[in-house]
Amino acid sequence: MTLIRRLAPLGLLILGALFSACSNSATTLTTTEPAADADTLVIWWERGYYAQEDEAIEAVVNAWEQETGNSVEIKFLDQDTVLKETENALKSGRMPDIVHSLEAEHTLIPAWAWEGELADVSKVIDPLRDRFNPTAIQSVQYYNSTAQQRIPHAIPLKQQTIHIHYWRDLLAEAGLDEADIPTEWDAFWDFWKQAQDNLRDQGKSDVYGLGLAMSKEASDTYATFHQVLEAYDVELLDADGNLQVDDPDTREKIAAALDWYSRFYTDGYVPEVATEWTDSGNNGVFLNRELLMVVNPTLSIPGSQREDDEDIYFNQIATIEFPNEPDGESPTYLVNTNQILIFEEAPNKALAEDFLSYLIQPENLAPYLEGSLGRFFPVMAELTETPFWNDATDPHISTGTRVFTERSTRPGYHTLNVAYSEVDINNVWGQAIESIVLDGVSPTAAADQAIAEIQTIFEEWQQ
Repeated sequence: MTLIRRLAPLGLLILGALFSACSNSATTLTTTEPAADADTLVIWWERGYYAQEDEAIEAVVNAWEQETGNSVEIKFLDQDTVLKETENALKSGRMPDIVHSLEAEHTLIPAWAWEGELADVSKVIDPLRDRFNPTAIQSVQYYNSTAQQRIPHAIPLKQQTIHIHYWRDLLAEAGLDEADIPTEWDAFWDFWKQAQDNLRDQGKSDVYGLGLAMSKEASDTYATFHQVLEAYDVELLDADGNLQVDDPDTREKIAAALDWYSRFYTDGYVPEVATEWTDSGNNGVFLNRELLMVVNPTLSIPGSQREDDEDIYFNQIATIEFPNEPDGESPTYLVNTNQILIFEEAPNKALAEDFLSYLIQPENLAPYLEGSLGRFFPVMAELTETPFWNDATDPHISTGTRVFTERSTRPGYHTLNVAYSEVDINNVWGQAIESIVLDGVSPTAAADQAIAEIQTIFEEWQQ
């Protein structure tokens, strides 16, 4: 049973909405276009959020062409197009040599690897394996059902995790000092509730204390809730990818996490529109100053202001780490590793391997990553040692660098078991949260519904 064949229409519909905060217009491509010459490397690359990202990749392509004498045809595509066209190419057999797509990492790549659609890229990774951080290497070790083993089926390129942003001036208006933001779990979240209460006492009824996604349309919802499950020490899968939701303690913890998360909405500390957000929803509401604090899976919110308004970027918006977990332990951050693919049926696999081996050399990769302006972080520790990643005057990138270099991280569950990709595609946790806040379902019943759906998904993958 395959995710792609069974859920392609639903999956692509959902994926079209995922990460919409970062979408840009781009070249439209159809697989009816003539294939490039046999000796031309064909790359489909998701267009970057910033022009500097694409310019950096073009510079690497040009340098590789000049050094090797090879030719490259690179097409920059918007995120929805690159996924749809890759699916079409798989059906038609007219494959590009290299594909880069952000949202495929935790949705479709595990299924492509499971089905044997992706090439083994060990030859590219192995020479630099010790220079990648362990989470990045774990993130690309996908299970191939034909080979019946885990194989490096993608190249780790960059990584992202969840961040918390707030408006300094709004916090001051609430009569609270940012130096007093607690690091203890309950006190931290109560702090933002108190800030909203203080603003309400001043007659400011249009500012909410917390920006937490509550919709089944937003990947932000399950990204944030996964971090909450991590804080509550919920282990949905064991290290071998076996489902653990039958455990009564796990069920109880899931219900408690759902109750905790949904209460911010039902108690009025999250705007009602949060149940309608796509992934751009919280970005816009926060930047409109209708949220005091927001949780977001990248640094795209402050990053959007870096070139437009330096005062907002450097002085008005702050980025902080997650608080300690309820048991007092430091947080473990869930990381998405954005990846590059070579398909098994790619016409020029050897050329693709050679180019990617060139691209991921630190001196070539560094300009591309810095071109993302901190939206994504390096997957090699040595690349975070430059002034760009350690500028103490930058309140956002310096915080992100600290998370990736000093805190515990781990990849998402989709890397352990391909079936969990379908859990994300269906936004099972977003559905559970919506059922509580919109339909009045109890957290315990919502947990049972989510567990039952996850069990069904895993059972179907075992058929």
